[in-house]
Amino acid sequence: QVQLVESGAGLVRPGGSLTLACTVSGRTIGDYAMGWFRQVSGKERAFVATISASGDDTRYAQSVKGRFTISRDNAKNALYLHMNNLRPEDAAVYYCAMDRNTNAVHTHIEEYDDWGQGIQVTVSS
Repeated sequence: QVQLVESGAGLVRPGGSLTLACTVSGRTIGDYAMGWFRQVSGKERAFVATISASGDDTRYAQSVKGRFTISRDNAKNALYLHMNNLRPEDAAVYYCAMDRNTNAVHTHIEEYDDWGQGIQVTVSS
């Protein structure tokens, strides 16, 4: 059974930084694309960032480009999202996800197979 668990939730002030982690059990992640998504109450879950299996290709939503960095450590079976210069509009529940059908980056939320339970990020002064 594949399980993804996010950690690193917190309250941060605008302009601050936070790093989220996603640890995976039940399957090694080294062959699969992974991604981060976020959801605000009352809205659909939205793409944030994706990374290829090898880690050498990434994609970002325009709203986070230049502020967020996605990375992975396949040896540790972990995915990360480093968030800098956070804004109030970044506040959301963040989810990590894994697509066991591809090693390439993509933003199609419906194609990701495995999901974490979500973690709250709050940005407020």
